[in-house]
Amino acid sequence: MIELHHYPGTASTIVHLLLQEIGKPFELVVVDRPNNAHKAADYLRLNPNGLLPILVDGDLVLYETAAICLHLCDTNPALNLAPAVGSAQRAHFYKWLMWMTNTVQASLLLYFYPDRWVDAGQAEAAAQIRAHAQTKIDGLLAQADAQLAQTGGPWFLGADYTALDPYLFTLCRWTRNFKERPARSFEHLGPYLQRVLQRDATQKVLQIDQLALPVV
Repeated sequence: MIELHHYPGTASTIVHLLLQEIGKPFELVVVDRPNNAHKAADYLRLNPNGLLPILVDGDLVLYETAAICLHLCDTNPALNLAPAVGSAQRAHFYKWLMWMTNTVQASLLLYFYPDRWVDAGQAEAAAQIRAHAQTKIDGLLAQADAQLAQTGGPWFLGADYTALDPYLFTLCRWTRNFKERPARSFEHLGPYLQRVLQRDATQKVLQIDQLALPVV
């Protein structure tokens, strides 16, 4: 059985949402992240970067959220969680997945953890990083909003719910306490997030993980 090593509210929520959509049995292993259990030797053998999520699927140990999402799409092809291989839509799926992990998520991490990128005691420098990151995030949310307007469908790629939707939902959730322009305030993102929120899989994750309010 698949194991997901997970901590609620982090990037591992993306994979938890996807696994609930798939609907097959899996084991959720909640890691004591506040006490740095994911930095312990046993976890560093699974992921030397000391980060979550980690997916264990038999002999396969996989980290990096986007890679896990692709693996789950590939091993559950009947669910159409990604467009057909070789299609133009699949190419766009790859583009947006990389955009979410390499651009949006990376910018959010700069916003939440600016002190990681400056010397100790450099509060002013950290504040500048956070401010620039927030400006960048605002533009990225506008880009996502424009994509939803362009497709005109209920989901990020249009008519079909894909692995991009739990990914974007989770990243947008991280903006819920922004004083200016959280994701829910955008014209198309706001209703979109509510549609993802109403899915059975999302409701199940909220119940299991007891995520803090507001959800998005």
